[in-house]
Amino acid sequence: MTGRALRRSAAILGHDVAMAAASFLLSLYLRLGDGIWWWPRQVVETGLVAFTLTAAAVFLVVRLDTAVWRYTSVGDLARIVRAVLLILAGFLVVQFALTRLDDFPRSFLMIEAFVLTGLLAAPRFGYRLLKDGTLSALFERNAQDRIPVLLVGAGDGADLFIREMARGQEAPYRVVGIVDDRDSRTGRQIRGVRVMGGLDGLTEVVERLTGQGIRPQRLVLTRARMDGATVRRAFEQGDALGIPVSRMPRVGALEAADGGAVTLRPVNVEDVLGRPQATLDRDAMRALVAGRRVLVTGAGGTIGSELVRQVAGFGPAALTLADSSEFALYSIDQEMAEAAPELERRSMIGDVRDRARVAQVMAAAAPDIVFHAAALKHVPLMEANADDAVLTNAVGSRIVADAARASGVRAVVLISTDKAVNPTNVMGATKRLAEAYAQALDLAGGNGGTRFVTTRFGNVLGSTGSVVPLFQRQLEKGGPLTVTHPEMTRYFMTVREAVELVLQAAALEVATEGGRGGITVLDMGEPVKIVDLARQMIRLAGLVPDEDVRIAFTGLRPGEKLYEELFHDAEALEPTPVPALRRARPRITDLALLARGLDELEAAARARDSAQTLRVLSRLVPEYAPPAADAAARATGD
Repeated sequence: MTGRALRRSAAILGHDVAMAAASFLLSLYLRLGDGIWWWPRQVVETGLVAFTLTAAAVFLVVRLDTAVWRYTSVGDLARIVRAVLLILAGFLVVQFALTRLDDFPRSFLMIEAFVLTGLLAAPRFGYRLLKDGTLSALFERNAQDRIPVLLVGAGDGADLFIREMARGQEAPYRVVGIVDDRDSRTGRQIRGVRVMGGLDGLTEVVERLTGQGIRPQRLVLTRARMDGATVRRAFEQGDALGIPVSRMPRVGALEAADGGAVTLRPVNVEDVLGRPQATLDRDAMRALVAGRRVLVTGAGGTIGSELVRQVAGFGPAALTLADSSEFALYSIDQEMAEAAPELERRSMIGDVRDRARVAQVMAAAAPDIVFHAAALKHVPLMEANADDAVLTNAVGSRIVADAARASGVRAVVLISTDKAVNPTNVMGATKRLAEAYAQALDLAGGNGGTRFVTTRFGNVLGSTGSVVPLFQRQLEKGGPLTVTHPEMTRYFMTVREAVELVLQAAALEVATEGGRGGITVLDMGEPVKIVDLARQMIRLAGLVPDEDVRIAFTGLRPGEKLYEELFHDAEALEPTPVPALRRARPRITDLALLARGLDELEAAARARDSAQTLRVLSRLVPEYAPPAADAAARATGD
């Protein structure tokens, strides 16, 4: 046990010993009444000491101090009654040896049994009632013919799972132990189930249970929010032991089952790569959107469609969806028609490259806030189609920004990428140029002008063109899973989390005039090796990497680099009030000079002069240097 756990156990033990001493005097008073004052003092004192010491010895053996009061149940009452009976039996032996039981009335033991049980149980049950506010959580049943499972996480989820499994005769699982990534609860109990150790000691715990004839057949993750590192450790150790890992059903499904047909959820790649949930200011996010007119470009894409969903949930006055893809726009429009039919909504086909159409959309939407998510993002494709990458990502972002500024939009939120930092590819360079233009406009706006908020983050799990859907398709075909390089790493986050943090960043920056021109960077956690992700996905499919499914290394693709960065060396970092967000101070760019450069870049891209496009792009983004051979190949159309 840790020092904290030892102190907690000592406090509970002290409480129980004190209750035993108090129960002795109270029981004697209940039996003798005022006659206790004339009872031989030596008899009372000797009996008190003997009873208290006997109780302490029993408590040290029975270990009532290991049970977590937060999860007290009827099962704990049975242990208390057992301890009380042992104390009375021990005291009876001690008193018989000392006095032949001549000094105590026989009814004292019966009274003592009830009083001590009440004094030990009442604080425990009272604490549980104070926490839960209901008696129903205190009752449970047990069944021994169920699938043995080992819970990961000693908290509310574990308590709920154990409770629900004990409520009905049809419950399919029996909890045989708990492991936890926090050492403070090791050795304690929840509803009579012992916390057997930390997650790092999982192998020893399983071996101990196997020796008792109750080898667990499944590990169950009990926390709704469990960081990716913990999930990976549980999954890897379970894989090594041949024990599958599942997630506990969602609370509503678990309670609806009422101890009956409970189906454990599979662990997915989001669980494996996820991080602890960031603490967000949802009131600020709601204040940014509620009652305002919102326009989302690229509304049919992965990020854009999630923005639409979350913005709709904050009660905007009107929501306009814009996208160049008819099917993508139709899909999100239909979803919104079903999810928020009362919301004023319009969907407009249009390309951000088209100035006239963007101006029409802006006039029709009359937005207060624009979320600009439209972009071309596939690195190898953009290497082969540099002019289109420039026209959409750089020129298109400029067109949207200029139109919003001319319309007096309150704020424009640009969605950028970690590939914009020290870019080695066209996609990253065009997004860096979009960042630079948004920063320059924000700095030039002064107080009261349109705010341009730039957010930057890495790969989004499951987004169009990302590696996860590719691996899933390859797994369905039996492999191999293709990885470009064994050392390739990337930052990952879920689309839901990415959009939540984008909204949080927008709320924060719009309210902070002093932060103009900065780039808000989302905390992406630790980068993940793509080959490790491939192996995890093979294991999640119930297969063995390199045996059932092969991993093939194909070599770096055009424009790819082994790792991505979230900040440039010249970007000074500063914290924000939201721990999950950091702000990079702007690299100052002259707006007029940048505008002339973008004019030249647009002319080359619209003329389809790829060689000139790349030359101007590399001049405007000094960190980007296209390979000479690739540039020549593009120039000749090969």
